[in-house]
Amino acid sequence: MRNLVKEVLNNGGKIIPLIAPSEFTNGTGLLNPSVFVDVDRLLVNLRHVQYTLYHTDGDFYSRYGPLAYFNPENDITLTTTNFLCEIKDNKVSRISKVDTSIFDQTPLWEFVGLEDARLVKWDNKFYLSGVRRDTTTNGEGRMELSEIEIGEDYVKEINRFRIPTPFNKDSYCEKNWMPVLDKPFHYVKWCNPVEVVKANIGGDTEQIFIGDKIVPSDTDFRGGSQVIPFGDNYICITHQTYLWFNKNNQKDGIYKHKFLIINKDWEIIHQSEEFDFMTGLIEFTCGLAEYKDEMLITFGLADNTAYMLRVPKDYFLKFIYG
Repeated sequence: MRNLVKEVLNNGGKIIPLIAPSEFTNGTGLLNPSVFVDVDRLLVNLRHVQYTLYHTDGDFYSRYGPLAYFNPENDITLTTTNFLCEIKDNKVSRISKVDTSIFDQTPLWEFVGLEDARLVKWDNKFYLSGVRRDTTTNGEGRMELSEIEIGEDYVKEINRFRIPTPFNKDSYCEKNWMPVLDKPFHYVKWCNPVEVVKANIGGDTEQIFIGDKIVPSDTDFRGGSQVIPFGDNYICITHQTYLWFNKNNQKDGIYKHKFLIINKDWEIIHQSEEFDFMTGLIEFTCGLAEYKDEMLITFGLADNTAYMLRVPKDYFLKFIYG
């Protein structure tokens, strides 16, 4: 299995830890950042959770198994807070909590907040697009769009829209739809075959395209980064989940990744070799951007740390195409 970070560092790239001051986090997890290039500004949405994840790669399980959430004694929810950051000189130079107070209601489920939000700019407006599961008593997940206003010293949610499913209204959890950067409100909802949908603000969700071609793969291609223009095509990063059970029949998963090249007819024309970032079992990406002579990739490791990988573009092409 190819280790992307190691190969990038050996070929002139850099890895940047994305760190928030402890007064914002109380020492708990930062994860799954999403990068966006706004002209010459590097913006990152950084997800914070109020728990610490314990995960073992071996046989030394906690009493709860290979995966356990450690929460504050007075809060056993899995709550997400988002922070908008600007990156300068390879570090976080500005950080603002996204103020969601206008639209927040008492949560009805233990997963609280907008999870794994991808940062986009459509029709000259900034949005965070992720899944929210706290509006029903059974944790039903739906993609949401949160329009944000970025001020000099604040970031505020000014509109919120819950995106209906295009067909299966009883679907339990819709998540990881990948926003298409140059097509406002379009998403790659599914990858193999490719399905593209459009969210109509205040209305139904349209299915724009459904392919009839399935490319060979051992697992499903699940959503990861944004879908960004790349030459005459699009590129995105997906994740593949390999589920397994330990000797006590407790479920766990291993996350791997691929780059997909998709043409403007929404056909997958190339897939990279499968890779991991740091050879951790739980790794996840929400961000991909082209910036000058680099490609930027943001990812989280084990729900505890967040990074931005700066990849020289010439090596990026070699990695994808071999």
